[in-house]
Amino acid sequence: MSVDRDFCVDDGYIHELLERGRGASDERISGILDRAESLAGLSHEDVAALLGASGDEHWRRIFEIAGDIKRKVYGDRVVVFAPLYVSDYCVNNCSYCGFRAANKLERRRLSMDELREEVRVLEKMGHKRLALETGEDPENCPIEYVLECIREIYAMKFNNGEIRRINVNIGATGGDDYIKLKDAGIGTYILFQETYHRATYEAVHLSGPKADYPYHLTAFDRAMRAGLDDVGGGVLFGLYDHAFEVLALMLHNEHLEQCFGAGFHTISVPRIRRAEGNSDASFPHAVSDEDFSRIVAVIRLAVPYTGIILSTREAPQVRKALINAGVSQVSAGSRTSVGGYSASVKSTEQFSIVDKRDTNEVVYWLMEEGLVPSFCTACYRQGRTGDRFMELAKAGEIRNVCLPNALFTLKEYALDYGDERFGAKADELIAQTLTQIEDEQTRAIAVKNLRRLERGERDVFF
Repeated sequence: MSVDRDFCVDDGYIHELLERGRGASDERISGILDRAESLAGLSHEDVAALLGASGDEHWRRIFEIAGDIKRKVYGDRVVVFAPLYVSDYCVNNCSYCGFRAANKLERRRLSMDELREEVRVLEKMGHKRLALETGEDPENCPIEYVLECIREIYAMKFNNGEIRRINVNIGATGGDDYIKLKDAGIGTYILFQETYHRATYEAVHLSGPKADYPYHLTAFDRAMRAGLDDVGGGVLFGLYDHAFEVLALMLHNEHLEQCFGAGFHTISVPRIRRAEGNSDASFPHAVSDEDFSRIVAVIRLAVPYTGIILSTREAPQVRKALINAGVSQVSAGSRTSVGGYSASVKSTEQFSIVDKRDTNEVVYWLMEEGLVPSFCTACYRQGRTGDRFMELAKAGEIRNVCLPNALFTLKEYALDYGDERFGAKADELIAQTLTQIEDEQTRAIAVKNLRRLERGERDVFF
């Protein structure tokens, strides 16, 4: 594998592919879908053809295959997490963001005492994995502050457990900082490209370090060279043509696979929302619910083993539809402002939240849908990351640990945070799901571990 070349985007090539894709024959579309059913993934040329597909029959099959792939790879589990905003200081002027430098905000970053209070509230909500979020400000929110937050969160222990995994979403930076993040034990390094279309990117990023399109675009190359083998990408749908964005995202994933042996561990699919300083008129490429579902389904076919993340930007009914189309991770009980969980100080939201249900409501809702809410973090602590995770996933082995581990975290949640009604529902779902574990030895160990949890043990996993 060569790691010498950085990723770049050829607008002309992408537009050419999309134009050709719109002319794909029914036979070609059918052949692509036949390959997708085998969990082989798709090339970016295949993705271009699917994005240009017309006819209800093709799209019915695409959605059917997307749902089947999700069940084959992940079973019925859905990972649950929460974002934690620690600083809204930002020197970037991004026209879509509530934290943009031009907005006259009373900015703040959490003190360590305030951070601990936020984490206490999140743990009481049952969360075990967080996404650490900051604005970009080297002076007021340097990498040293981020590392201090990570150390403090991991050091906190509670009667019912602890935060077991911290993903980090901070601005593009240099290799030395990525080495520091790796040494701090983060899970996934997350960075949204926002838009791959350079002219649009430069139009919406008016000033600040994020306005440097090539530097931002190549952040994952620097991160993976520094040893961070789990990275998560995404775009902000609504800034530019969604078909262009999906195809560019798939080209980026192919680049990472070719150069580093593993593509995106997760892909986030946020849609642009109202925020301080923008308006609906700012969204000329707004994505409809129908197109949004198609985006998720095509991504699921293209990268069957990649986690797809959906935030509380979306309404409950949209979240339900997109889980069926391939989403495998959702945030719950989210706050998008600094100090938003403890509510000691009111701050500006980065963007508006639509699904305002608390964590317990979201977890119960998932169970009612026949899904297994999962707070599992075992893969990261067992070294099942990067290319090793992908090898296990493609061999069909990762589900053998993911589904039982999801049951353990659901049982733990029910015991520590649920009432009698919740516990009964969880036990019913766990009993049903145990029957899906085909290997008798694995099922027997799973039953044994569930009993260990009932006796008071915590954090058991394969």
